[in-house]
Amino acid sequence: MTTTIYIPRDSAAISVGADFVANKLAQLDEVEIIRNGSRGLFWLEPMVEVQTDQGRIAYGPVTADQIDGLIEAGMLEGKQDHALCLGKTDDIPYLAKQQRLTFERAGLIDPVSLEDYTAHEGYQGLQRALGMTGQACVDEVKASGLRGRGGAAFPTGIKWQTVLDAPGEKKYIVCNADEGDSGTFADRLQMEADPFGLIEGMTIAGITVGADKGYIYLREEYPHAHQILNEAIANAEQHNWLGDNIQNSGKHFHLEVRLGAKSYICGEETALLESLEGKRGVVRAKPPLPALEGLFGKPTIVNNVLSLSSIPGIFAKGAAHYADFGMGRSRGTMPFQLAGNLKQPGLVELAFGVTLRELLEDFGGGSASGRPLRAVQVGGPLGPYMPESQWDTQMDYEALIQIGGMLGHGGLVAFDDSVDMAEQARFSMEFCAEESCGKCTPCRVGAVRGVETIDKIRANDERAQNTELLKNLCNTMEKGSLCAMGGMTPFPVMSALNHFGEDFEK
Repeated sequence: MTTTIYIPRDSAAISVGADFVANKLAQLDEVEIIRNGSRGLFWLEPMVEVQTDQGRIAYGPVTADQIDGLIEAGMLEGKQDHALCLGKTDDIPYLAKQQRLTFERAGLIDPVSLEDYTAHEGYQGLQRALGMTGQACVDEVKASGLRGRGGAAFPTGIKWQTVLDAPGEKKYIVCNADEGDSGTFADRLQMEADPFGLIEGMTIAGITVGADKGYIYLREEYPHAHQILNEAIANAEQHNWLGDNIQNSGKHFHLEVRLGAKSYICGEETALLESLEGKRGVVRAKPPLPALEGLFGKPTIVNNVLSLSSIPGIFAKGAAHYADFGMGRSRGTMPFQLAGNLKQPGLVELAFGVTLRELLEDFGGGSASGRPLRAVQVGGPLGPYMPESQWDTQMDYEALIQIGGMLGHGGLVAFDDSVDMAEQARFSMEFCAEESCGKCTPCRVGAVRGVETIDKIRANDERAQNTELLKNLCNTMEKGSLCAMGGMTPFPVMSALNHFGEDFEK
């Protein structure tokens, strides 16, 4: 009797030895190895799952030299009397407490198996969309309440409506997969664990607005995602889920992956479009909006990986099902990414409304160092640092804005009480100076002057005057920069100054 064993093939698992574990297990007789995607429980990787009559039994973190001991303890029979046994995978509290919609297939399937994907409700959404008008599809997206998951949280349905209504025979779908924010990995995990979800979402977007061509602009530092996406695209084409006359519908959509050039600013949609056209990645002035004049001057939908990957479920289960999750104007779920100084880093998908404290303590398990947590940066390197007094805030776009925060791409980076927040503020300015495209003066020059001013404050060089100068500089950058790069760099700087001012006086 053959035993089926699942071992992740995603970047996180491979980085800690998943390939060595898989190779060791592959030497056994009557064993079938399936390289699935990670479940997102990164502190347990490599996590090995054994298929049994009772469901999958998980073991982790497993190293290659522990395999013999696990075999002797009955791992292949799903026996659980070993220190590395985690019990039934679905019962692991970190997973059991989640509400997975976008990531419902992550870890369950072989990422490049079309058979696996369709067996788990894959392509049901596209099949439904193929029988609908473009306007009916847009109305479905609007009714779901889906908003952009790339940071700006713009209503997805309104963006699609603009492109649908825009005149012109040629339109494009572009996926922003240039995931550059510190502490974020949801895009990568989605592409490596469930690439067909993204492909299906982009195909639905294409047939909705009449675009027959799509591009995934992928971060160059994601080689495993690149390989998996290309393999999945080839499989979709082979089975007529991509290409001409999709499933004999008379509708067409072609898709290809393009690699970015290691530039953070290319995560901004207009700089991304410039790069995709073969130009230097520099921010465009808006208007015109990309929805009207985007790629090659044509109407273009530019959505994030998570936004597009949410689309298949919305069409398969209906907009009302998706909209039933969340709160206020923030509908559906958000894949939060826990990183930094935490015992249990990983992906947590929950409906909007969970508090930051719940994420840090109930899921993150507190600090990995054992010291008290002091600050959390939410929303990437341009997000503000939140002190403990703000951790009971609900993770909702509007709730965070009210306290001067931002949700962004859903990344959380935690720091314990050994952190120097003045150094973190300096890093924010230095990051902006390094990554600025240089097109506008407030960002290009302001960030350089910001680093110099913070250094003077920390050196007690006319501290009061330079602190006031730093505040004025941040105001100029926020109000005068062309895009969010310079406009939001003041957020982490000012939050560090306002909430952790004592660190500037050391």
